[in-house]
Amino acid sequence: MRAAENILWLAGKELRSFFRDWVLLALVVYSFSLAIIAQAQSSSQELHNASIGIVDEDHSELSRRLARAFLPPYFKPPRPVAIGDVDHLMNTGKFTFILDIPPHFERDVLGGRQPALQLAVDATAMMQAGIGSGYAQQILQAEIDSFVARAGPSRAAPVDLQVRFAFNPNVATAWFTAVMGLINSVTMLAIILAGAAVVREREHGTMDHLLVMPVSPFEIAMSKILANGLVITVAVALSVSLVVRHLLAIPIAGSVPLFLAGVALYLFFATSVGVFLATIARTMPQLGLLFMLVAIPLNMLSGANTPLESMPTFLRTIMQASPTTHFVSFAQAILYRGAGIDVVWPQYLAVAAMGALFLGLGLLRFRKVATATS
Repeated sequence: MRAAENILWLAGKELRSFFRDWVLLALVVYSFSLAIIAQAQSSSQELHNASIGIVDEDHSELSRRLARAFLPPYFKPPRPVAIGDVDHLMNTGKFTFILDIPPHFERDVLGGRQPALQLAVDATAMMQAGIGSGYAQQILQAEIDSFVARAGPSRAAPVDLQVRFAFNPNVATAWFTAVMGLINSVTMLAIILAGAAVVREREHGTMDHLLVMPVSPFEIAMSKILANGLVITVAVALSVSLVVRHLLAIPIAGSVPLFLAGVALYLFFATSVGVFLATIARTMPQLGLLFMLVAIPLNMLSGANTPLESMPTFLRTIMQASPTTHFVSFAQAILYRGAGIDVVWPQYLAVAAMGALFLGLGLLRFRKVATATS
């Protein structure tokens, strides 16, 4: 009971120190709000409001139907373009796409002569050019097939392929990047806050004061882990509720309390890594360098940005020993697919086991360094 009282008292001191540190407080607020919004909205890979011009040399019912087929939000309303202005408009970047419908197009289509349509694409807008050209091809083909079927008998396709997207019906990038940005921020902030708490004590000269008090190095380290873990857990809960659900309007399929329980479990690993790095670093710049060596590979190879299946076999095997990989796995299962504890308990167990191991190593290292200092 005495040790628990000391840990709670030191954790309260740690929380007061954190809320007086405006830089770290601003970093937490930014990482779980504006950073997630920016990541969700600025890195969209969908086609949105692409500009398109139509060169209608046929002036037929079919050419008018093709022009009307390009609709928002994928395309802006098509604008008529003269054939002589195509090169100038493409060179000046006025349009991303220009569709040229040749003369007698409708007549040739109905006559089965397979006329050519030309779609000029400005590939400097690389993402929109690649996706938009595929969209345009599907739109044109569907409209032409519908027109031909109405004009006369047609042979049905031998196979009717029905594609259904599960968990993300519109394949919206923001649904993925926002939640993955939140998950990455948990790892980043847990290591930074816990490490900064130890380094700050050393830089301010208060670590020696703590060591001469009737508290053990274990109690000091655990207080920092619990305090900073509590800050991040609360920040994640607010971010999921206010930023992801309301501001970005991204639906959460599963149980948020179950996800937060997993976050709290994972934070024992991440914060203990921060404490461990702080026992090596002597200053905040050194902690920053060590953070880049540890946190960036953990996030990049965890499966949050690149699927594990795309990695080499040896790397995929190595990353199974990382709690970050299992954290991303159960976070995706809960938030995207609505999984319950009956599905994610193996990942929870793996995170708890590896987190306990790293926690023990971090506390052992902290105790050795603190004993040597005293």
